[in-house]
Amino acid sequence: MPGWPNPGDEPVPPPSAVPTGRGGAQRIPRPYAARAGGPPPWADLAADQRRPSLADVRRSIDEIGPALRSEREVAPDAIGRPAAVVAPLYDQGGNAVVVLTRRTWGLSSHEGEVSFPGGRVEPGETTAEAALREAKEEVDLDPSTVELIGELDHLNTLTSNSYIVPYVGALPGGRPTLAPNPGEVAAVLHVPLAELADPAFYREEIWPFPNGSERSLYFFELVGDTVWGMTAALLRQLLGMVTGTLGRGDLGHP
Repeated sequence: MPGWPNPGDEPVPPPSAVPTGRGGAQRIPRPYAARAGGPPPWADLAADQRRPSLADVRRSIDEIGPALRSEREVAPDAIGRPAAVVAPLYDQGGNAVVVLTRRTWGLSSHEGEVSFPGGRVEPGETTAEAALREAKEEVDLDPSTVELIGELDHLNTLTSNSYIVPYVGALPGGRPTLAPNPGEVAAVLHVPLAELADPAFYREEIWPFPNGSERSLYFFELVGDTVWGMTAALLRQLLGMVTGTLGRGDLGHP
């Protein structure tokens, strides 16, 4: 059956099985012809090579060089107001843990989705200032406790004429005490990178589009949540960088 379901239709099930006990209520607008993709880039690594520490993240970002800008930033008609997000990371027993948020249901866009703290850049702000301000507003993360250690590749948004600057932030003080803003955030998630790097909890899907093109979309199946879209693409690049299996330009997202 071609195309996408209409509003009110039953959602299209994933083309590959979600691990038992994993996945969430996120609404995935999957086309009927979606098919399973391949394993993660780090699938052939031993388990101990898939347990990065915060020091490993720092080292990989230092060694890989500056982030690539998105197509919209370098275009002659580039827009002047991007968005920015931050991936806060802390060490727990020698294992890096990333802080994610689950957006509340009933929002006008991206409701219920798992994402990094972040949002639109306000006039007069830098992208770094915006990412930290949004993290403070969304989960009460104190900006003074965040050390911005680098960026992932910038990417275009698919639903608006904008682009996103993703920062990686280290939390040297360890696990933060956070309080979600109930108007925006339903839950704060603390997810070890080693869990995200487990090939059993990763899926790739190939989606065909009406113009004849195809795109890979990535999914991380957590207990109670499915991470997909922009956030999953950025997590995939972060994990690929820290495991040495992906480089700059390997974002897998426009």
